[in-house]
Amino acid sequence: MFGSIDPALLVAALMVNSVPVMLAATGELVVEKSGVLNLGVEGMMIMGAICGFVTAVVTGNPYLGFLGGALGAAALSAVFGVLTQVLQTNQVATGLALTLFGLGLSSLIGQSYVGIRPPATGDLPLGPLADIPFLGVAVFGHDWMVYASILLVAAVWWVLKYSRVGLILRAVGESHEAAHALGYKVTRIRMLAVLFGGAMAGLGGAYVSLVRVPQWTDGITAGAGWIALAIVVFASWKPWRVLAGAYLFGGISVLQLNLQAAGSAIPVEYLSMAPYLITILVLVIMSSGRGKAALAAPACLGQNFHASR
Repeated sequence: MFGSIDPALLVAALMVNSVPVMLAATGELVVEKSGVLNLGVEGMMIMGAICGFVTAVVTGNPYLGFLGGALGAAALSAVFGVLTQVLQTNQVATGLALTLFGLGLSSLIGQSYVGIRPPATGDLPLGPLADIPFLGVAVFGHDWMVYASILLVAAVWWVLKYSRVGLILRAVGESHEAAHALGYKVTRIRMLAVLFGGAMAGLGGAYVSLVRVPQWTDGITAGAGWIALAIVVFASWKPWRVLAGAYLFGGISVLQLNLQAAGSAIPVEYLSMAPYLITILVLVIMSSGRGKAALAAPACLGQNFHASR
């Protein structure tokens, strides 16, 4: 059964499959580092998917499609930011409402785009690298977003660890009162983090509708936003672990599809639910309080801030 699976193609599919979750989880990591808990990742992803798809189809340019997806999701995240940071609504309830709103609005916008193919996003030409045995197919034969997602993880890691911007962001997430006392605009910083997280989720959603499944159907993100939220916890709020978690999820998803195609004796339903079951198990383990991850969350995560307090 395993002999019929090509390892190079498996790795290549893993890298492509991981991109949406990796982008969304990296954006959510930045949001949570600032002390904001946004459970609306799924809604922002699917808004990014439909906005990116519509933009690409109307303009005929897939690159503008990615920009449209990022802007569409960022606009939705701005609504969340205003509600939670300015109007002081509950972050958990607002995030859940954002997901429901995003799912409904995307379905409405996408009604007239079902069955349409978007313009193709070609592979990035890497010259002789693409001719290397195994690596050429597995690693060097992808579109630009596969490599951009890894670079974005590296950039977020560097900013959080070594830059003044990252230090301020982490300070706001750990103690917004202390950051405010030092003169930092907590609400503004958190709003910018929320907008960045929305744009990243939008890029992930646009990748789903433009590259991974180049078409529009309702619910196209299929729970990827929830997986992204789980990966942030799984990664203990560390960017490189987000990358590893995204590849783990991508690998499980691709493997179960390959096992189905290879005629596995395991029922299809069990294989399909495997990625989500493992995500639930990871969340249960990580939230048990016994692991280090329980101590790694930003101290002010989910807490509203008001300057008059």
